[in-house]
Amino acid sequence: MNEELVVALVSISDRASTGVYEDKGIPALQEWLSSALASPWRAETRLIADDRPTIEQTLIDLVDRAGCHLVLTTGGTGPALRDVTPEATLAVADKEMPGFGEEMRRISLNFVPTAILSRQVAVIRKQALIINLPGQPKSIRETLEGVRAADGTVSHVGIFAAVPYCIDLIGGPYVETNPAIVKAFRPKSAIRPQ
Repeated sequence: MNEELVVALVSISDRASTGVYEDKGIPALQEWLSSALASPWRAETRLIADDRPTIEQTLIDLVDRAGCHLVLTTGGTGPALRDVTPEATLAVADKEMPGFGEEMRRISLNFVPTAILSRQVAVIRKQALIINLPGQPKSIRETLEGVRAADGTVSHVGIFAAVPYCIDLIGGPYVETNPAIVKAFRPKSAIRPQ
C-alpha cells in the first residue's frame, strides 16, 4: 500500500500574491508533477508575498502541521532586495542539501549566463525535503526534468531524479515516477519490486 505523497507548492511573489498578475508557478508545478509522478500524490498550495517571516511561517506550517513530504517553492531566489526565499528556507532547516542548488544552476547555465545569479537552496526540515526552484515555468521544468537533446533524449539529468530516494531516506513514502518524464534513481538495494 503506497502512502500518498503530500507535496507543497509555494509561489513566492509580491505582485502575484496581491493579484497584479496571475501566478504561473503553481500551475506549472502541478502540470509537471501530474505527468512525472506515477505514485498517488496531492498538493497543498500557497501563494505568498516575498516576505521572510511569511515564507518561514509558511514552510514551518506546511511541514510541521500539514505533514508535507516535499515542499517546492518558486520565486524569490535572485539577488534583488526583496528576494529572501533562500534565507527563509535556511532559517527553518535542520540540514542543508547543497547539491540541489549547485545542480539547478548548472542545468540553467545551459540556457542563460544569468543562472549564476540564482541562489536556490534545498534543505531537510524534520521528514520533509524543501527545494527552492527557479521562478520561470520553463526553468522549473528544465531543472526538475533535465536538459533534452534535439531527439528528446536526456543529455543532462534533472534534480528530480534524486528526489524519490531522498524522500525514502528521510522516512517519507516510496515514490515512483514516469520514466518518460524523469527516471527516479535508487541504488539497487532500495528498489522495491513492482
